[in-house]
Amino acid sequence: MGVYLGVSFLILALMGAPIAIVLGVSSMTALWFGSNLTLMVVPQRMFVAAADSFPLLAIPLFMIAGSLMDSGGISRRLINLANKLVGGFTGGLALVGILTCMFFAAISGSGPATVAAIGGIMIPYMVKAGYDRGFASAVMSVAGAIGIIIPPSIPMVTYATVAGVSVKTLFTSGFGPGIVVGLSLMVTAWWIARQKGYGSSGEKFSLRALWKALVESIWALLMPVIILGGIYGSIFTPTEAAGIAVVYGLFIGLFVYRELNVSTIYVILVDAATTTAMIMLIVCTAQVFGWLMTSARIPDAIAKSVLSLTNSRFFVLLLINVLLLLTGCVMETNAALIILAPVLLPIVGVLGVNFVHFGIIMIVNLAIGMSTPPLGVNLFVACGISQREGEKLSLERLSRSAFPFIVANVIALLLITYLEPIALLLPGLAGQIP
Repeated sequence: MGVYLGVSFLILALMGAPIAIVLGVSSMTALWFGSNLTLMVVPQRMFVAAADSFPLLAIPLFMIAGSLMDSGGISRRLINLANKLVGGFTGGLALVGILTCMFFAAISGSGPATVAAIGGIMIPYMVKAGYDRGFASAVMSVAGAIGIIIPPSIPMVTYATVAGVSVKTLFTSGFGPGIVVGLSLMVTAWWIARQKGYGSSGEKFSLRALWKALVESIWALLMPVIILGGIYGSIFTPTEAAGIAVVYGLFIGLFVYRELNVSTIYVILVDAATTTAMIMLIVCTAQVFGWLMTSARIPDAIAKSVLSLTNSRFFVLLLINVLLLLTGCVMETNAALIILAPVLLPIVGVLGVNFVHFGIIMIVNLAIGMSTPPLGVNLFVACGISQREGEKLSLERLSRSAFPFIVANVIALLLITYLEPIALLLPGLAGQIP
C-alpha cells in the first residue's frame, strides 16, 4: 500500500494536478490496489476525522474576522500608527509596512490576507515615494507571512489538531518567533534602504501624534487583546474566540468606523466560503493520505532511517528544516502540516523536542515557503497588487528582490530552532508547559 501511495503521489504531483486531487486520488489508488478496504473509507475518513472537527471551525471564522477588520478601515489606522512609530527611520515606509503586518497578524491569521490588506495600501504608496516596485512588493510579500506566525494563526489550529497539542499553548508560543522574524526583516529593509538611498517617510517622531494615532487605532488593537485574552484566561475556546472576533469586526465596521455595508459583507462571506472550501478539501484529503501513511508504518520507517544516519539533535533538526523549506516551495501550508507532522513527530519525539516548539519550527518554515517560488502564494498576491496599479511585475523580478529577506528569514528560523526559549519562554511563564 505504501508503494502505491508514494508512486501515485509522485506521478500526480509531477503532472501538476491540484494538491487536493493529488492527495485524494493517490489515497484511493493505494486503497484499491494495496488493501482489501472499500473506497467508502475515503469519504468516511474525510468527514469523521477531518471535516467534523470543532477546532477547524476557527479557520473560516478567523478569515471572516480578518476581512471584516480590513474592509472596516482597520488597515489604514494601523498603518498610520506604525508610521508614527518607525516612519522617521531610513527606509521608513518599508519599516512601516513590516510593523503593520505584525499588527495585522494579530487579527487576520492568514499570510495572503495580510499581504492583500496591508500591501494593497503600502505597495502603491512606496512606489509613489520612489521605492523600486520589486523591493516594495518583496517587503510586503515576505512580511505578510508573519500573519501565520503571530496568533491567531490558521495553520496553528491545523497543527494542533494533527499533533494533539493545545491551540492556546501554540498561540502563546507564536509571539516570540513572530517578533524575531519581524525584527530580522526590519533590519534587512533598513540596510537595503540605506544602500539604495531610500529616506524616511518624512514623519517626525512626536508623542502627541503617536497618542492621537493610538487613540484612532485603539478599536483595532483591542481585538487581539479581547480574543487572545479570552483564550488565555480560559473564558472561551479558540473556536469560540473566532466567532467573537467576527461579531467584534462587524460591530466596529458597522457602528464605530461605519465603513462596512451590506454589499461588502456579502463579498467577504463569499470569499471566505470559497477559500474555506478549498482549504477544507485539502485538509480532508490530506487526513486520509496521512492515515494511510500511518497504517503503512511509513513514518516509523522514515524515523528509523533518519535516526540510523545520525542521532544528533542539531543535524536532525537541520535536515528537517531543509526538508520543510523545500516542501514550502511546492505545497500548501495546511496540507504540508497534515502530511508531514505525523511523519516528523516520531523523529523529534525520540530526540526530546517539545511538540509545541516543533510546531512553531514547522510553521515558520512553511511561512517562508509562502514567499518562495514556484508556489509562493504571497508572491502572486503581491504581483496582482502591482498589476492593478498599471505596471506588470514578473515573478522572477519579485523573487530576486525577495531573496535578501528570505535569507533574513532563514537566519531567524535557525535562531528559533536552536534557541528553544524564543518559542517556549512565554508558555513556560504562563504555566502552559510543565
